[in-house]
Amino acid sequence: MEQILDLILHTEEFITGMIESNLTLTYVLLFLIIFSETGLVIFPFFPGDALLITVGIIAGAGSLNIWILVPLLIAAAILGNASNYFIGKYAGKRLMKVRSKIFQGYLDRTSEFYAKHGAKAVMYSRFFPIFRTYVPFVAGVTRMDFPAFMRYNIFGGTIWVLIFTWGMYMLGEIPFVKEHFHTIFLFIMFLTIVPFLLRFIKMLGKRLRNVTAETPKNG
Repeated sequence: MEQILDLILHTEEFITGMIESNLTLTYVLLFLIIFSETGLVIFPFFPGDALLITVGIIAGAGSLNIWILVPLLIAAAILGNASNYFIGKYAGKRLMKVRSKIFQGYLDRTSEFYAKHGAKAVMYSRFFPIFRTYVPFVAGVTRMDFPAFMRYNIFGGTIWVLIFTWGMYMLGEIPFVKEHFHTIFLFIMFLTIVPFLLRFIKMLGKRLRNVTAETPKNG
């Protein structure tokens, strides 16, 4: 648990430490993180955008091989979504019975997103934390046509990694980006955490309103 928190809160330091310890294991770990964040409904809090940006900048500094990194992360993103689709298809109805308000809240919002955008939601969701994890799951639950799912999955996963990892690899050579890396990273982390904070505040407000409504009024 401590290592997971360190990964989420101190992504750059965690990855840098892994590179110094074992470079090969670092590539394996990066694959597993992206696979889990996109492929397992219990890990929507894993770093996605922030991780891709971080490793892109680290690769720009020469500590990671971009020609290994990009194909590896694209494969992780595509395989993760495909795995999530099958989890939704074969176990989705049972999982949706889990009594978790947060889980159900995310699923409800994702279902609305999916209903609004249709098959393209598989591609669009790549750029939205939470939706990125739950859209392929919902696609599986609704038994979306798998070949169509994979077309959007492959395109979305490829574009997602290229924009954030390859893009930051190229931008990493710019002095401003190097000098303000920590500020940029913290900003991205903030954007990643915002959906969780908004959901928590919304749930807290709802509970407070319910408590207020149930409290007997004097006089």
